[in-house]
Amino acid sequence: MRNQPKYNFIKNTTYALSGLRDIIKHESSFKIELMICVLLMPFIFFVDISLVEKLFLVITMAGVLIAETINSAIERVVDLVTLEHHPMAGRAKDVGSSIVFLSIGLSVIVWGIILIKNFS
Repeated sequence: MRNQPKYNFIKNTTYALSGLRDIIKHESSFKIELMICVLLMPFIFFVDISLVEKLFLVITMAGVLIAETINSAIERVVDLVTLEHHPMAGRAKDVGSSIVFLSIGLSVIVWGIILIKNFS
């Protein structure tokens, strides 16, 4: 049995928004990636490509932000456990970084394929 309060949509939404505010305030990588997404978003709506292609572009951009959020959570938990250098802590942080790296790589590939297909 889990020690967990009953589900409350309003409280859970408040917690989620608090976490989002915190990551925007404290994580420079997330801020950079968010700004890139904000700058690219108008392009998606004004370019003449199919709806499916637009969805792929939006989903891959969102994937980068989600990956950065996961990475930040991993880093915070590791730092909560120990601030000393420990090989396992380093490996956990490296895995978190690889999540972001893979999501950015996927996004670049998808954007590249769609742009090359439609504008060459």
